[in-house]
Amino acid sequence: MGLFKEKKELKKSGIRMAASTGTRKEISPLRPKYSEKNPPCRISCPSGNDIRGWLTVIAQREKTGWSLEKASDQAWYIEVDTNPFPAVMGRICPHPCETECNRKDKDGAVAINSVERYLGDWGIERKLELPKLDEGGPFDDKVAVIGAGPSGLSCAYQLARRGYRVTVFESFEKPGGMLRYGIPEYRLPRAVLDAEIQKIQDLGVEIRCNTTVGEGVTLEDLRRDYSAVFVGIGAHKGRTMGIPGEDGPGVYTGTDFLNRVNSGKDLEVGQKVVIVGGGDTAIDAARVSLRLSSDTAEVSRRMGADVTVLYRRTKKEMPAIEREIEEALEEGIQFEFLAAPAKIERDGSGRISSLILQRMELGEPDDSGRRRPVPIEGDVKEIEADTVIMAVSQEPDWSTLGAIKANGSWLDVDDWGRTPIEKVWSGGDTLRLGLATISIGQGRKAAECMHAELRGRQPEKAAALPQIKSDRLKLAWYPEKQRVQRKILPPEERLAQPSEEVDLGITPEEAVEETGRCFSCGLCFGCENCWMYCQNTCFKKQAEVKPGSYYYADLAICDGCKKCWEECPCGYIDAV
Repeated sequence: MGLFKEKKELKKSGIRMAASTGTRKEISPLRPKYSEKNPPCRISCPSGNDIRGWLTVIAQREKTGWSLEKASDQAWYIEVDTNPFPAVMGRICPHPCETECNRKDKDGAVAINSVERYLGDWGIERKLELPKLDEGGPFDDKVAVIGAGPSGLSCAYQLARRGYRVTVFESFEKPGGMLRYGIPEYRLPRAVLDAEIQKIQDLGVEIRCNTTVGEGVTLEDLRRDYSAVFVGIGAHKGRTMGIPGEDGPGVYTGTDFLNRVNSGKDLEVGQKVVIVGGGDTAIDAARVSLRLSSDTAEVSRRMGADVTVLYRRTKKEMPAIEREIEEALEEGIQFEFLAAPAKIERDGSGRISSLILQRMELGEPDDSGRRRPVPIEGDVKEIEADTVIMAVSQEPDWSTLGAIKANGSWLDVDDWGRTPIEKVWSGGDTLRLGLATISIGQGRKAAECMHAELRGRQPEKAAALPQIKSDRLKLAWYPEKQRVQRKILPPEERLAQPSEEVDLGITPEEAVEETGRCFSCGLCFGCENCWMYCQNTCFKKQAEVKPGSYYYADLAICDGCKKCWEECPCGYIDAV
């Protein structure tokens, strides 16, 4: 047999020829390779948050020799790298990360959002400062941001920490956008929101409130005077339905109603309030209406019989956060499902007297994937009403921005938020209605693109890691441990204290304990299985351990038994 052919056959069998001597040496092809993988929590987080990172830095603190204070500080810094609002999002985010968490296939998803709230409050209490990045700044370039909502402030933060001078133009009296003017205080205390906005301002971001772009300063002025412009005006313009009787007193859009309440304006809602819609705005409007009663104690006793939510599909199809729906039901808010408003009746003075409902049934699925509501001919119902709140949809108000040409109600952008207009980026609810966490992620990506282009290069996406699912984990290795539950004020206490925070979260001790439920999917957490099961003692402990790095493999003495790969519970080791 020729040498080349012999080498080829030996390679198939796992035998190699030593280069210098020509002697044979057994080396298995199944050798361990550390291969970090992407956990589903991070993939499903629109903000791009390194959730595994900030959970495990606390969970592994004893292995790394860190104090709880140091670990919690570091976890906060990991979190705010992509999201400057951990305390806010820990209260309002519907946490799609938990829906995908691999632990759900064992004993329930990790309470990621609850731990996020703990971290946010920790950062506020400790007066931690948002971290700057050393990327060559400070720079002479100035950037304008239109809108101080979650998307605009996220963009401003990411630019300021890189060394840019950022000015935010905000039409309302205070910054925050929908976080302040669309979310009730009982869900998001204003002191929490103000504290996290202040951290962004402390980086040097200037926020000019009561300044509407298009009135005094125009978009063209900003394009001329600034190196880049970000448009994040949000969708504060509510839509109505165009039904008879809609025009006149007693009818509000959901966004206008919440804006008025959150701005501290006096508002009379009467005793029979009907909210039309099934989203978060509808539920917020319903619960706020209940709290606006002139006799809170009496409302508490009645448990909200005067507030009704009207939705044209069933509860199953409601897009609102499920927990918010349940809390509304606990407070006594009534729901009329499979019903839509057909006409608003008014008395001789023009005041609303009743609402005519059209009964519906579900037909075939529409573009949203939900079954389309279809009117049942002749099936109508009249209910009492003196206030109607249309929380059916909302859109941006483009009336003052001039050069912006929306596609219908929305802007078209590329993957980095670039609009067709030179020097202009956009994100948030100017693109489509979505979650605050989506807006935060879009603001960050736009800032990264701006930074790259202002420095004369194209933005680059991070290399994609393979995703790891629960079928690659050894679920039985992890001990059973039930998920911690958030504390919620009882309904009577909620209504007796209308502005008090309803969701009390979890205790700091519970949050720290909950971090230990994270599987550390796809990244070493120092379990020592590879070291214990290796017969050849290939695995050596790192001289300086840290989360994700505890051991290394000496492949020169590996015989390819693949035990390390088989026994790695988190799927970090591959056999190649």
